[in-house]
Formats: sequence, structure tokens, C-alpha cells
Amino acid sequence: MNSFSKIALAFSSLFLLVSCWSDQTEPNYQYMPNMYEPVGYETYQGFNEDETTRIALFKGVSEAMLPPDNTIPRGWMPYPYENSPSGKELARVMSSPLDSLESEDNLAAGGQLYTIYCAICHGDKGDGQGTLVKREKILGVPSYDDVARNITVGTTMHTIQYGLNSMGSYASQMNTKEMWQVSEYVMKLKEDLTK
Repeated sequence: MNSFSKIALAFSSLFLLVSCWSDQTEPNYQYMPNMYEPVGYETYQGFNEDETTRIALFKGVSEAMLPPDNTIPRGWMPYPYENSPSGKELARVMSSPLDSLESEDNLAAGGQLYTIYCAICHGDKGDGQGTLVKREKILGVPSYDDVARNITVGTTMHTIQYGLNSMGSYASQMNTKEMWQVSEYVMKLKEDLTK
């Protein structure tokens, strides 16, 4: 036998020996073991759970902590009125805090948001004839020019914040500025309907 055949025979016998010895539940050689054997983490686990190495400063601290009491997220303003008929009456006299110099920009942004969130029920013109109303999926959506409703920018904001009847709240979909922009756009639609 030539030397190449001897080397090939030695490697093949070594391979057979190692493959017979291996554990069949795990691969023989792992290049990056953490890729094969994941480490599970608990969602709210604390730092240094081992008592012997726990640092007193981080004792009981979890990764996803609740915010401190009486704090508000950055960029969000709390709504001052409660969800009640008296709160809605107090909101009736509210005026929009948006800058009047940017009124065209606010109306344009409010129009886009209205098309996304409101027009499907209230209609593009605010006449209560949206796609879902025309298909009779939702009934009783009033027009903005209904005199009995006496809609103001404050009551519109209150309705968007808390919802009314079968309309749910949109406070989770829009921030405070966007809700005011939609409220101003609703007032523009009301004005266009009464002309």
C-alpha cells in the first residue's frame, strides 16, 4: 500500500471510532455553543439572582420596571377632564392649544388622520355616510351639522379621548397633538356642511 492509502485508512478508522463514541443527543463539536443551546430568560427577572453575588443596590430591581408613581411619559399631556357627562360639558368650552400660525399644517395633518381613523364611519365630508354606514355594518352615525349635538372642538377632543356610544377611544392610536389636529379638522368639516 502506498502512503496515501495508509493515511486515508487511518483517518477513516479514526472517524468511525469517534462517531461511535459520540453522544447522539448533542453534536460532537460545537463551533459556537450558545447558538445550539439557548439560554432562557424570564421577562421580569432581577439582576444577580444568586444571593451570594447579589449587589445590594440592585436588590429586587427587574429589567422591565413600572414607572414611578405620578409620572407621565415624555411628549404626552394628561387630559384634564374625566369620562363623564359633566366632564364633557366642561370640555365644551375648551379651545385648541395648537399654534394658530400653523393652522393650515394642522388641518392638513388632521385631514390625513381623519381619513385613516374616522372617515370609514363618519364619511369623508363628516355627513355620517362612511363606507361602513353605507354597507349597513354600523348604524346611527350622526352628521357633524346636526344642530342638536352642538359639537365644539372641546367635545370632539373629549370624544376622541374617551369614545362615545359604539365609538371607542382613539387615545392609544393618536398622541395629544394628533387628537387636537383631528378635532380642528372636524370643526372645519362641520363649517363646510353648514354652508
